[in-house]
Amino acid sequence: MRPTDPGTAALLPLPRAFHRVLVIAAHPDDAEFAFGATVARLTDEGAQVVYVVVSDGAQGGEDPDEPTAELVATRYAEQREAAGTLGVSEVVFLGLPDGTLADTPALRLALTREIRRHRPELVLTHQPLRSLEFPVGASHPDHLAVGEAALNAVYPFARNPRAFPELLAEGLPAHRVAEVWVPGHEHADLFVDVSRSAERKVAAVLTHRSQFRTSEDPRADVQWVTDRMRGNGASAGCAHADAFKRIVTDAAGAAGPPPARQRTDTPGDGAP
Repeated sequence: MRPTDPGTAALLPLPRAFHRVLVIAAHPDDAEFAFGATVARLTDEGAQVVYVVVSDGAQGGEDPDEPTAELVATRYAEQREAAGTLGVSEVVFLGLPDGTLADTPALRLALTREIRRHRPELVLTHQPLRSLEFPVGASHPDHLAVGEAALNAVYPFARNPRAFPELLAEGLPAHRVAEVWVPGHEHADLFVDVSRSAERKVAAVLTHRSQFRTSEDPRADVQWVTDRMRGNGASAGCAHADAFKRIVTDAAGAAGPPPARQRTDTPGDGAP
């Protein structure tokens, strides 16, 4: 099938409408690289998208002499800016040490808390399985750990009213997530048409300027991002697409109005 002009063609439909979406990412910039165009499409179609960024991103720099606190503050600011580019309504920073993430009871509790607080129908996160097809980015140990912890938080902990009773005391009842989408899977079965938001993804990626300080041409360095979307689009029959493994965890979905919002970003315990 020949892709059509993304400016005029109707987008291929999503599997269903989503009103509340939670993105769980290991580092600042992971969400933009992994599925930023999908996030933009979801917000364009009216979804309320919240980011949870697990680590402080302190290992994501090329200057070993840069003070850690300064780098973390820079990365948090870049993440807020990138999220705004994509229409994200809130960014939560958990502030855990970069490079040390593991699927621990403490991380499961933290992610379960955010799922119950924001009550998403859809969760976007890392896939938890090491892939030799994507050995560099998708298989970062922090990505694998967060993917595993996020899936464990979705099931069984977020939906089990007897899990983490302290959350009930915080006024956070059990919640059933309808779907989880993970990128980088060798057997993708969902292609999201992002033909109208592909360029916004690239713009959001380039917002993470600290990651391109030694680059003479940052846009050329991320050409692979566009190339991958075009390759996925060729498989889907559109100009650009993001590819996911779709996991339906509760076909009935999650009902109820979205929670009230008081602020546009929420720094975690480790946020500057």
